[in-house]
Amino acid sequence: MIHLRKLLISTILACIIVTLTSCSRQPPRYTIGVSQCSSDIWRDKLISELATANYSRDDVRITFVSANDNDQRQIAQIDSLIAENVDLLIVSPNQVSTISPAIDRAYQKGIKVILFDRKTDSPNFTAFMGADNYAVGHAMGEYIASKLNGRGRVLEIMGLRGSSPAIDRHRGFTDAVKQHPGITILDSLQGDWTEESAHKAMQEYLQKANGNPQIDYIFGQNDRMALGARKELEANGKLSTATCFCGIDALATPDGGIEHILSGDLEASYIYPTRGDELFQLAMNILEGKPYEHENQLKAAIVTRDNANVMLMQAEEMMRQGKNIEQMHNRVDDYMQKLAGQRMLSLLSLGIILLLALAAFLIWHDRRARIRINKEREQMARQQIDFYTQAAHQLRTPLTLITGPLKQLEQTETMRNDNTEAHAMLDIVSRNADQLAELVNKILSGNASPHPVVEEVADIAEYQEATPTHTEEEPTEELSILIVDDNADIRTYLRTILAPFYTISEAADGKQGLEIALRDVPDLIVSDVMMPVMNGLEFCQQVKDNLATSHIPVILLTARALSAHQIEGYRSGADAYITKPFEAQLLLARIENLLRSRQVLKDLWAQQPVSSQEAVSTEGEGSARDLSAEEASADAQAPLPTEENQLQAVSEAPFLTRFKAILEKHLTDSDLSVEDLGTEVGLSRVQLYRKVKALTGRSPVELLRTARLQRARQMLLTTDKTISEVAYDVGFSAPSYFTKCFRDEFGISPSELTNKQ
Repeated sequence: MIHLRKLLISTILACIIVTLTSCSRQPPRYTIGVSQCSSDIWRDKLISELATANYSRDDVRITFVSANDNDQRQIAQIDSLIAENVDLLIVSPNQVSTISPAIDRAYQKGIKVILFDRKTDSPNFTAFMGADNYAVGHAMGEYIASKLNGRGRVLEIMGLRGSSPAIDRHRGFTDAVKQHPGITILDSLQGDWTEESAHKAMQEYLQKANGNPQIDYIFGQNDRMALGARKELEANGKLSTATCFCGIDALATPDGGIEHILSGDLEASYIYPTRGDELFQLAMNILEGKPYEHENQLKAAIVTRDNANVMLMQAEEMMRQGKNIEQMHNRVDDYMQKLAGQRMLSLLSLGIILLLALAAFLIWHDRRARIRINKEREQMARQQIDFYTQAAHQLRTPLTLITGPLKQLEQTETMRNDNTEAHAMLDIVSRNADQLAELVNKILSGNASPHPVVEEVADIAEYQEATPTHTEEEPTEELSILIVDDNADIRTYLRTILAPFYTISEAADGKQGLEIALRDVPDLIVSDVMMPVMNGLEFCQQVKDNLATSHIPVILLTARALSAHQIEGYRSGADAYITKPFEAQLLLARIENLLRSRQVLKDLWAQQPVSSQEAVSTEGEGSARDLSAEEASADAQAPLPTEENQLQAVSEAPFLTRFKAILEKHLTDSDLSVEDLGTEVGLSRVQLYRKVKALTGRSPVELLRTARLQRARQMLLTTDKTISEVAYDVGFSAPSYFTKCFRDEFGISPSELTNKQ
């Protein structure tokens, strides 16, 4: 039966595949990738001509990409076309040398390469097609020289630096002008083929010429830059009727060069042909092994008012013929689609008839097997009943032995009168045992459905044995921990573990936890992962992204134990990841380790001077306060920063650097308050205090006072100001209070320091 079904299904799938593949287009025989260096109307015209030429070849697919004048993008696009295994590449390089390695990779992989319009310094190409840019530049130079009768002032605006057309056109233009000593090339401004670059180049030139340019001709290496220069002069009121503008391209498109010649905006331009039809034919000759030329020069000519009308009419006629061809191609496509639709309808009809015949056969065969299947089902039902009977005995007996003693224990007089933690933990165990019993009953009755199950933790006895005493390392300032979990029992259990050692706050979901974290800025956060409203990963990410809380260590608790889940947790910014069920001792040890690491981080920052202008070296100031042997020994025994501490220090360095800069800026302000500092940093008073205290071990006020005293010490050592003047200069309102603070900070009075110099 199974083999028969497989045979029928295979037959049906084969019919469907044959139907679909018979109506689909055959894959192309050749794929051509076209990499354009930029996007403009000249290149749009080339793309249109290539697409029109491709109408005659259904076996050729052309892929167009444009780098928008970005070398790295063009390199990536060429590599992508190589990865697609194109048969031929047509490349218009952005610059001469930058993309040569990418062209070399394509050529070495056996892909034919045509360089169009521009060249590179790589010899690895199959053919080149384009106009002679040196000849184009030379012809425009000769034309301008003839119009000036050998005398005048000319300004050139070049194309993109490093591109072969810009280099060759400049060379040809300057070589032509050099033959006329009476013509001066004022400057060769740098553009990038766009009108905007010409605006900017002319702005800089006008500033250099003190706003008084005397120019007879402006030669833009394309029409857009020539027009951009004209518009910039006009905008600045410097456009002279004696100044003429020449460009290159002479496109017959709307707003193209020929229209501007007819309107008088341009004196002349040079037709730079696209000839996409010839480029496509060259590509096909290469792909099909037909003869072709390695160098293919396109003919060009100067366009002036004398021949602009004729050129425009010819171009418009060509565009009209191109549109006619495109319309005919679209009609042919429509006819072919209709024909394909009719063919598909016929094949689908045949396929439906075959499927109906197969379905009838399958129904007949199923009826024959129905009796045998019913017998097998009855046997399976009996086996299932036997299984549930045995499971009921194996599961309900231990559940009874669990829930019964628990209920008896709850009813004892000792437990009814007991309000200790043991009673609370017993309630948790009893309630979850009832839930487990209910779930088992549903499963055994065949009515079970997926629903959340409480993730319980280790038993109470294990917790009591694992909990450390914390008698020798009790912190002088009680630390705070925020517990975030949607399960109230879990929060109760965690509070029972942590409350003897830390101040505890709680939240039922990530959103509420984030509000509490921003308000109270706890020293550490313990959070579940699977929660409503906002899950633990999102909560951890927002804690780490917020300036007020980014320094807080976060421990994630979850039953998701796969490596991928742990990686996801660490990527959200978690400092530790503990799976359920967990040992109380493990959680406490991890918390202690994280808080101890933060203490080492505080020591790292405490070693840094608060002010960037801290006192000069001890050689210049004398031994105002030499380190004792005990202090030196203590420094030598200080714990070295771990990699984790160094990473945390790096991540928080921008905040502390900015905070210290704000302190230095306000050293002389005696009315400065913590609220003022918080406003400038972007934190509330509580947030600023908790964050700075957590990172440095000192309050903002203490850091401000230390910075003022360090500045004062430096001033006493390097200036002739009196002690009172220095006290006022660093923001102290009373010299006597300044003297007291100075002695407390450095162990020496200001007068003793100045007398020792």
